[in-house]
Amino acid sequence: MKPFEKILVAIDFSENSDYAFEYALTLAQQFQAELTIMHVINEPVDLRGFYVPHISFEQLEKEIGEGAEKMMGTFCQTRMGNFTTYKTAIVSGIPYEEIIRKAEDSGASLIVLGTHGRTGLDHLIFGSTAERVVRSASCPVLTIRMPAEN
Repeated sequence: MKPFEKILVAIDFSENSDYAFEYALTLAQQFQAELTIMHVINEPVDLRGFYVPHISFEQLEKEIGEGAEKMMGTFCQTRMGNFTTYKTAIVSGIPYEEIIRKAEDSGASLIVLGTHGRTGLDHLIFGSTAERVVRSASCPVLTIRMPAEN
């Protein structure tokens, strides 16, 4: 097995992605790999044709970006401990496309993602970012699903 030198973990600040992050961090520590922690801001709906009092579309995008930066800072501050070989990335776009792009641009040797485990109509309507990444990525992808609650 080839060693993992660069690991990309995509997080959405949910409990599922927190759980997957722990796997990514453990692997990065074991392989002495560089860890990139990525968050994708879903492309917001264009509200320019609607009246939204007290806020412009540009201001809304700015505030969402600033909020994501703050959440990422808090996330790293509380979870990284003494592990310092990491980078962060916050981008806007379609999550699976941005994750694949970042993996290719950074030369990631592994992508780690949490999965919500949707099935049936829910899966059909919302799709699966993890599934799309698995199908399209040029490197291995480790998907982590939270254990079912008893």
